[in-house]
Amino acid sequence: MPDVTRLKAVEALKEEFFRGVENSTPEEIKRQPIFDLSQPDEIRLNLTKALVEHYQLDRWLADYEKEAKVSTSGVRGPQNVTYYWDTRFPLNQLGIALATLAKAAVFKENNKNKEIHKIVSGEVRYNTKAYVELISRLQAGQGIHIHQPYNNEMTTIWLASFLIFIQDLAGGEYVTSSHAISSKTSTKDLDSQGSQFMPEMSLLFVEKIRGFLEQAKNSKDGFTITLASKDNPLITQDFDGLDLYVEYLRRGVASEINLDYIKQAAQAGMKIIFDTVGGCMHKNMVPICQRLGILDIYTWRNAEADPFFHGIGKTWRQNPSTGKNEFFDLSCDSTLLPVVKTMGYEYDLKGATIGQIVLITDPDGDRLVVGQVEPVTKAKKLTELGINYIGIDAEKIFAVYDPTYSFLMTMDFYAQQLKAAGRWDKHSRVLITTAPSSKMWNEWASSVGAKVISCPVGFKEIANVMKKIEKQLRNSPNKEVVLTDIFGAEINLGLNPRIVFAGEESGGMITGPEELITSQGGRQAIAMREKSAGEASFIITALAADLFLKKKSLTDYLEEIFAANNIVSRYYFRNDIVYYNESETDPEKMRSEKLAGEVRRDKTDKFFLGLALAYREGKISLSVVKNILAEVFPDLDFSDLENIVFVGESTQLQFSNIFVQVRRSGTDAKMRGYTGGADKARCQKYLECLFGYNGDLTPQYQQNIPADFYDNIYVLTNKLYKEYLYQDL
Repeated sequence: MPDVTRLKAVEALKEEFFRGVENSTPEEIKRQPIFDLSQPDEIRLNLTKALVEHYQLDRWLADYEKEAKVSTSGVRGPQNVTYYWDTRFPLNQLGIALATLAKAAVFKENNKNKEIHKIVSGEVRYNTKAYVELISRLQAGQGIHIHQPYNNEMTTIWLASFLIFIQDLAGGEYVTSSHAISSKTSTKDLDSQGSQFMPEMSLLFVEKIRGFLEQAKNSKDGFTITLASKDNPLITQDFDGLDLYVEYLRRGVASEINLDYIKQAAQAGMKIIFDTVGGCMHKNMVPICQRLGILDIYTWRNAEADPFFHGIGKTWRQNPSTGKNEFFDLSCDSTLLPVVKTMGYEYDLKGATIGQIVLITDPDGDRLVVGQVEPVTKAKKLTELGINYIGIDAEKIFAVYDPTYSFLMTMDFYAQQLKAAGRWDKHSRVLITTAPSSKMWNEWASSVGAKVISCPVGFKEIANVMKKIEKQLRNSPNKEVVLTDIFGAEINLGLNPRIVFAGEESGGMITGPEELITSQGGRQAIAMREKSAGEASFIITALAADLFLKKKSLTDYLEEIFAANNIVSRYYFRNDIVYYNESETDPEKMRSEKLAGEVRRDKTDKFFLGLALAYREGKISLSVVKNILAEVFPDLDFSDLENIVFVGESTQLQFSNIFVQVRRSGTDAKMRGYTGGADKARCQKYLECLFGYNGDLTPQYQQNIPADFYDNIYVLTNKLYKEYLYQDL
């Protein structure tokens, strides 16, 4: 039973959240929506110059374009959660309408003389069903066939992605914002393979929108937006996709051996708590688990759909811009300890036994974090290993395993299964990881004979590597696959490779089956294109069941892997600096603070990019880099700095025993920092100093790095990124 005090605190935070929305919304906006979706018939809006100016659509487009250039999880941003037509916010009815029509125009140009079929669905965020209806009616009005889930129920991102690929659809749109704060949303655009669009495609949409606005401003007839009627025959609610997905799972992670582990452990009394954080996973996982015969292993936490996520991530905190104590939403990213501390586990796990496993997902079901109740006597060991925990009572603690550690255990368990079945040596084995991911994964891969190829941050980048591998498998099936990674290294992946693990530092992963996945139209893929907490949960449940039957803890297994594979880089840390309150309900105030924060963010980012790219371009030596850094950070030792590398959108500093990566968020006023290696104290100290730097340029920096080079650094980064992106594709 949840703690009453916590429930009251969550309710108070929710009241403050909605009070802020009401107080910040003018009565004129509250009065009526731009599109009244309760109207069953066709709806038309004639957009004119006056309306473009009234709704500040040119400013909206400028912000949309900035987001589209990085295309992180679709075009994401805050909305007015109560009055979602409020055009002062980046995500709103009219903006979504313009973007939807632009996407429809591009899809029609790319699929001439073809019927276009798309999936449109979403998860639990505020106004999701309304956005799904709006998008569907707009695209049906353009002659596109729209497929929604039965009763417009919420789906997971991985199910939508899977069905697009397996049924050879033209693409899809999924309303989500992953693990972001409650007030944010986005329309994640999916291509015909079920993967996210690259920025170039999103920028095509921008040009279409620009044309719409020019027509509205300059044509006497304006620009007409048409929503089809509710009963338009092109809109059908005709799928859940679960039988197809279960069939796919049985050929991979839901193997008979894994299901047997789970069933044996359940019969022996094992129960796993599955925390779905108020998202879409409970609705989708229960019928899947029933079909697999393993529903009894789970008890469900935060199962009820809730766009406030049952208070997860919600707190009071000092605003860095104003200094005032305000409502803050830290997100529902359970890889971050401050978020975990808002989840109420110290109350709900009081009655749990030692060894209790908890799986924690996010609202759209693409990320997974694992925790375990441990005796308080293990606190010192967990601290030594770099694993976070929170206290429960005098006898128990709750250890939360960063994906770095849980995914290491997952890939090792999967590899052991392949070896036991005599399958490991039938293919060369590959890991696809992001640049800031832990080097312990590389060390494990080296130990077991697998190859690692690294890419920039984002699962769309991982999917892009998959496509590069598949191209060579199609074109040269009897040759070894050779690709260039984001570090510029040529990686020989061997003959007919298979993916052991594809994943990122932030909690998203996928595995690859032994046989290529074949769509109904005959297309083949080495793995699915979206990360899946569903897939991850089954293999981690099998791992947990195996350990339960052997009376071992996750920590025991982790230490075994470290010892067996000579893992040196045992520590890993991530951190964010947020330069404004994302939860601010006044959009003008939020926009102003965000823009100021972006200036601070970019100043830090450009400082490090300038060093990495000047070194890459031969303008300075590594010795000069060390001297500049030593001047700025006199308390740090740079004598063993081995390289400073541009990794697609950010900078990685590589030392003899640690690395640090400094990366700006492409879509928000945040800096992100990553570090890992063999020296825990050094990792923590260097991360705090480096990514927290304000970016001031010293005289030595300015003497060695030309001003015009520094000023145009993002032009160069964009050029280099595109060169990497399309190499081998």
